[in-house]
Amino acid sequence: MRRFLFLCAFTCLLGAAASAQPKKLGELWFDSENKMINAHGGGMLYHKNTYYWFGEFKGTGKDGNLAMDGVSCYSSRDLVNWKNEGMALKMIADTNSLLQPGCVLERPKVIYNAQTKKFVMWFHHELKGQGYSAALTGLAIADNPSGPYRYVKSLRPNRNVWPANFPEDQKRALDYTLLKRKDSGWQGKVIEGMLVRRDFEKGQMSRDMTLFVDDDGTAYHVASSEDNQTLHVSRLTEDYTGFTGEYHRILPGQSNEAPAIFRHRNKYYLVASGTTGWDPNPGRSFVATSLYGPWHSLGNPVRGTEQERATTFRSQSTYVLKVAGKKDAFVYLGDRWTPDNAAEGKYIWLPITFEDEKPVLYWKETWPPE
Repeated sequence: MRRFLFLCAFTCLLGAAASAQPKKLGELWFDSENKMINAHGGGMLYHKNTYYWFGEFKGTGKDGNLAMDGVSCYSSRDLVNWKNEGMALKMIADTNSLLQPGCVLERPKVIYNAQTKKFVMWFHHELKGQGYSAALTGLAIADNPSGPYRYVKSLRPNRNVWPANFPEDQKRALDYTLLKRKDSGWQGKVIEGMLVRRDFEKGQMSRDMTLFVDDDGTAYHVASSEDNQTLHVSRLTEDYTGFTGEYHRILPGQSNEAPAIFRHRNKYYLVASGTTGWDPNPGRSFVATSLYGPWHSLGNPVRGTEQERATTFRSQSTYVLKVAGKKDAFVYLGDRWTPDNAAEGKYIWLPITFEDEKPVLYWKETWPPE
């Protein structure tokens, strides 16, 4: 019955878009001008009856994952028909800028600050020519939802700050040889906090990330840190443009990336993936009564064949959208990566239903689901 009610919510939601041509999952999607939608690893903002979809503008070929253009933006009132709003954030053609063409810019997320009336974007940022070693998070701000966004800075969060849930007896300089993955005891040292201590003075790593605004307006930055071994949940300042220094480690040593968070009936849910590069892996889901945890595993949310469960329908999570005006309507947004030709990555959007208080995903042929 619960699953039926959730699907009814989607049927009612998309009734206004019944005349729209459905988009087939696993194929290229096109905008209102019949041009390919190019917005990967993205996130959604709902503002004044309009959805804004922000994503990585990918290039063609194997170098297409490098950011040459910036962050794209599309708008829609029905989640089906999308208008190209152009580049929300453009790369800066200046060798003195950190945000220059050829760097890595991933998973842009935008939230609106009602006090400052500003739109705030955070994203995963790697410096040009340095692979994934910088592990920065970048900030850009705009006066309008579709931009243009002004690049402000990139940084490693929480420099010289210990996690709030870090043991007192571990709050000291690294006093043993830094172990490598192949060394015996490495995993235990990671869980203990070895990599937090390594990065204490220069700031904590921030790779795959998302943003979450709670019901009270408090915003959080959630990122894969500690060499992708542990997620960090950091409280942002009231204007959403900085870190307060309050942060917690969650699921230490469990190697989660691609985090997506949503709240349902006073519980927080986290969808994530393992760390297998561009290759898909079994999805993961977790639940907590506080963003700071403790988080409890709910297992793989996929319901389907063995192959579908092993690959999350050949996708990786990027965002969970709460549909505006609908109490129990959530959408899993995933990417089906194509690293040999990045621009042609596909979008896998599926309704989230609940069974036994667990979020689950069933395959649908089209968006909207029929």
